[in-house]
Amino acid sequence: MRPHISLDVRHVPASVEFYRKVFGVAPQKQTDDYAKFDLTAPALNLSLVSSTGRISSVDHLGIEVDSLEEIAQWKSRLQTAGVLERAEDNKTCCFARQDKLWFTDPDGNAWEVFLVHEQLAIDSPLSQTGCCVPAHPGATQAATCAGS
Repeated sequence: MRPHISLDVRHVPASVEFYRKVFGVAPQKQTDDYAKFDLTAPALNLSLVSSTGRISSVDHLGIEVDSLEEIAQWKSRLQTAGVLERAEDNKTCCFARQDKLWFTDPDGNAWEVFLVHEQLAIDSPLSQTGCCVPAHPGATQAATCAGS
């Protein structure tokens, strides 16, 4: 298991330069509005996003799992707890094909548990990929989507 954090930033290239210094590695993927660091030490999947229009806030938090069995266990646990908001199978988002489970904490922080089936080529800006984070159940908007 490895934590995933996606941060809204003002300027992806400047943030990439900062995190490159912090972690000592280049991002695995980068566009003008998206970058992804796949770190082993610390074990962290860190994304930087500038397409949402928000600044210095957490876009969403995540837990990446390694197998279909793990995502099935999480789905059962979240359903039993009554907190699973949405399940997505074979969703293309953030330049990967994934299974995702979404839930929101009491403070409105969106979380995903996800399994990456395959990495995809970067063929358009993130804002054109249709990635969506479910909104808090009490919010007026159904989801926060890249580019919206």
